[in-house]
Amino acid sequence: MRLSCALIPKPGIEQVAKRAEDLGYHAVWFPDSPALYGDVWMALATTALVTERVGLGTSVLIPNLRHPAVTASAIAHLEGLAPGRVRIAMGTGFTGRRCFGQGALKWAEVETVVRQVKGLLRGEIVEIEGKAAKLMHSNGVVKLPVETPILVAANGPKGLAIANEVADGLMCAGGVPEGGRDALALAMGTVLQEGETIDSERVLEAIGPGLAVIHHGAYESMGAGVDNVPGGAGWRAEIEQIPEAHRHVYVHEGHLVELTDRDRRNLAPALAGATFTGTADRLRARAADMEAEGIAELIYWPMGDVEGELERMAKVFLT
Repeated sequence: MRLSCALIPKPGIEQVAKRAEDLGYHAVWFPDSPALYGDVWMALATTALVTERVGLGTSVLIPNLRHPAVTASAIAHLEGLAPGRVRIAMGTGFTGRRCFGQGALKWAEVETVVRQVKGLLRGEIVEIEGKAAKLMHSNGVVKLPVETPILVAANGPKGLAIANEVADGLMCAGGVPEGGRDALALAMGTVLQEGETIDSERVLEAIGPGLAVIHHGAYESMGAGVDNVPGGAGWRAEIEQIPEAHRHVYVHEGHLVELTDRDRRNLAPALAGATFTGTADRLRARAADMEAEGIAELIYWPMGDVEGELERMAKVFLT
């Protein structure tokens, strides 16, 4: 199973990506969430310029934030900077759209954009908003066609069908859905060092933001049902002190980067089992189980001391 990593788009992140390449990571993936992070395409471009081997991708692109031709042009441009190293994953934009108070996209909308972008990259005329559209780049700008793999991030049957029938692969945030194969999976966690426990200070800094998003996601999906999650009732009581009209702006604060004071007060180490955390031997065993389930690439999302976490995980799987 390949080991890749996910990094937050921000100024200077290309140097962390270069370190990941030096450590042997297979690819670097950047999330697309403009309300939370810097620009995904800027991060990919600056990383392309300082790396030579490591793969580059989006985890995951929110299709409706940009016109399909804008997305296709950006992909083609990136291919010019890093030929053969690019993969693009798209999804429904659950977190990224919820930050704007919007729901996730319908799968039919995702499928339409995947088809449009793939057609544009092949140099074809496609229909967008009822009109013909085509990339008309001269060869001195970007050479078409471009065969960049387009993946779909999904955990259910509708997304899986698009991944298998329209796109070029599957990315998931948990177990591989039934019928999935050779999937890429996102994982947050840390390697426990000798004598460390789940509630150790370093460990909580490394996994805390990953625990907090369990509250964020459960609240968005279930509302008061988050009370059934350890720490969830206290977290909900605090978030609901914010007026409803503005509440969505704060639910995902610090998403997989840092803990807000609200998150820290309601942190629940009991949720650590949902993360990719354990001793080196335990993580190797878990990775073997994941590979047996159909996961071909593990995308590790480090938090806290990001470079230190990359190094610790690399020692487990890449040395």
